[in-house]
Amino acid sequence: MQSCSVLDDCFCDIESIDVFNNLKIFPLIRKLIEKDFFRYYRVNLKRPCPFWPDDSHCSIRDCHVEPCPEVRVQHYSLAANAIRDIKECEQAHELGAINSTLSNQSKEAFEDWAHHDDAQDHFCGLDDETSPEAEYVDLRLNPERYTGYKGPSAWRVWNSIYEENCFKPRSVYRPLNPLAPSRGECEGFYDWLEGLCLEKRVFYRLISGLHSSINIHLCAKHLLDEAWGKAVWGANVHEFRRRFGSAETKGEGTRRLKNLYFLYLIELRALSKVAPYFERAFVNLYTGNVHEDSATKELLLQILTETKAFPMHFDESSMFAGHKMEARRLKEEFRLHFKNISRIMDCVGCDKCRLWGKLQTQGLGTALRILFSEKEIKNLPENSPSKGFQLTRQEIVALLNAFGRLSTSIKELHNFRTLLKDQR
Repeated sequence: MQSCSVLDDCFCDIESIDVFNNLKIFPLIRKLIEKDFFRYYRVNLKRPCPFWPDDSHCSIRDCHVEPCPEVRVQHYSLAANAIRDIKECEQAHELGAINSTLSNQSKEAFEDWAHHDDAQDHFCGLDDETSPEAEYVDLRLNPERYTGYKGPSAWRVWNSIYEENCFKPRSVYRPLNPLAPSRGECEGFYDWLEGLCLEKRVFYRLISGLHSSINIHLCAKHLLDEAWGKAVWGANVHEFRRRFGSAETKGEGTRRLKNLYFLYLIELRALSKVAPYFERAFVNLYTGNVHEDSATKELLLQILTETKAFPMHFDESSMFAGHKMEARRLKEEFRLHFKNISRIMDCVGCDKCRLWGKLQTQGLGTALRILFSEKEIKNLPENSPSKGFQLTRQEIVALLNAFGRLSTSIKELHNFRTLLKDQR
């Protein structure tokens, strides 16, 4: 894997981000998302795909929440298939099924949280977490890792995102399999990107960066072995090289990793911009435990202080800075494309993948809203809630967990570089 230093569309280098993230941010954000406030995420995993028939499924059988069907062996010749089905079913529950275990104490606490949140003035649209089918999920019990979800079903999701929502000309073809550096991703495929305005180029790079980050998580937490019926998870160097290696991707891996760092800078900038909001006394991270709530907010403020001190932030003022009517039209187009991508996440056929896809998409959407709410944040009153800018619990949880995923990706990249160097 080749090293890439200077990032496009900003004045920053990758080495500086690595040092900043791995030494300062990652230890703090990892500790923060273990806190009860950030551990639980309310999500509706039952919304149907709005764009095509929901015929998707994991490559591993029974990769959903539904219990495994009983296997009935009628003939001796079917015994081998039955044993395989049972093993695949057990593996599916380990890999892709959602662990919905919640204590009674947690369920009672959620009701208290809901009463507290309903009493606040949020003044923003609520997402599908208000649906009767939405449920709280313990993110710690459902880590993002390899689930076996792959093939045409998974490719169609990403293909739809890239083809329909990333401002790419219809005349430029992207292959169904985003990993295949053939036809679409050979030399010259990205020439069109340089001809786009900054805003459209940024949008594409954000989605590409999100895609890269998710792929790194799957490579870093891959199923390596199942010795004695116990799953062994760890870094799969072969899979990482296949997705990001220069030879394997004809140099495209370097571009994908650059986009990951670019996305990190965008969300880092959003956290630094929203710091004044969380510094207000009226903003609390409520769970009902006063001491825990105070410690959680103190840790969050420590992270935000670090983000503000980063010397090479992305300058969002360069975006939507042209003619007012054109800027407004472009911003609305930007918003609608992103909203459409959020809906495409309901087409992901693996529940665990859908969970993390929806969370990280909402986190990025919250970061973008923050970036373009500078005036509202600056005008926040010191000691009382404001109708100008509010974040819901759901947005806060998604924002910090999504950034935590990016921080983890960059940390894992350091580990993969070390492993690749050792294999030479």
